[in-house]
Amino acid sequence: MNQQLSGVLFGVAAFITWGFLPVYWKQLQEVAPFEILCHRIVWSCVFLCLIISFQKRWTEVGEVARNSANLKKLFCSGLLIGFNWFIYIWAVNSAHVVETSLGYYINPMVNVLIGFFLLGERFNRLQLIAILCALAGVVYSLVAYGDLPLFALTLAFSFSLYGYARKKIPVAPIPGLLVETSVLFLPAVGYIFYRQIVFESLFFNQLEISLWLVGAGVATSLPLLWFAAATRKLKLSTVGILQYIGPTIAFFLGVFVYREPFDWHSTITFGLIWTGVFIYCADSLRRARHPYQQ
Repeated sequence: MNQQLSGVLFGVAAFITWGFLPVYWKQLQEVAPFEILCHRIVWSCVFLCLIISFQKRWTEVGEVARNSANLKKLFCSGLLIGFNWFIYIWAVNSAHVVETSLGYYINPMVNVLIGFFLLGERFNRLQLIAILCALAGVVYSLVAYGDLPLFALTLAFSFSLYGYARKKIPVAPIPGLLVETSVLFLPAVGYIFYRQIVFESLFFNQLEISLWLVGAGVATSLPLLWFAAATRKLKLSTVGILQYIGPTIAFFLGVFVYREPFDWHSTITFGLIWTGVFIYCADSLRRARHPYQQ
């Protein structure tokens, strides 16, 4: 029971932190999204080095670094998560917080699609209904507004593809994340220096902005550590339910704090997505209680 409770607390802490991340990125609206991304990569790498040193896990990192096949795969997964981070920062600072929440509501159903097309998995009836509800929400958005919710779909698919990539790489989460950020470290540092010299970046010139940029490493890595701890202690179905804390917080921030537009068309779109989420969660709980039933 103590392990279950601590797992839930770690999971809740991770998803609440992710839910409030838009507040963090809003403090950096004066900084270009790509520059924020580069700082996020650099300071995440520094913070993870400290964590690895504290946990005395450099042997694991060395084993990963000596495996050229895994290095190539981690380079690709690093590009995927870097792209996801960039789109998320850009969306938040372009007043699309509500749409980011839509992306992470859709994400689990995209995982099911990837499992179907890339892993040979099969839908059960409830999963198919959930996917069709989410698809109906996206199609309605297209009909109502004349365009697709591109931020939402890009976030959902990039994060799902990242999860698929990491699933295929036999590397522990924290050493793997360090290697992923390390392969992007030098280009990120190079761009930071370029911005500093050519565009007179606010980094080092404004103390508050500099602290927010450095803190991006902690804001990125700490919830990942909590999430890794939660997944070790909880069933994946429980983690799957907890993950909706993040987009729910982001949704309320977007609508009630940042006053982003939310009309009847948005209500119908989200209503269809939420219906799919409810069915998906119900199916996850059913399969957790009766693992031998399809």
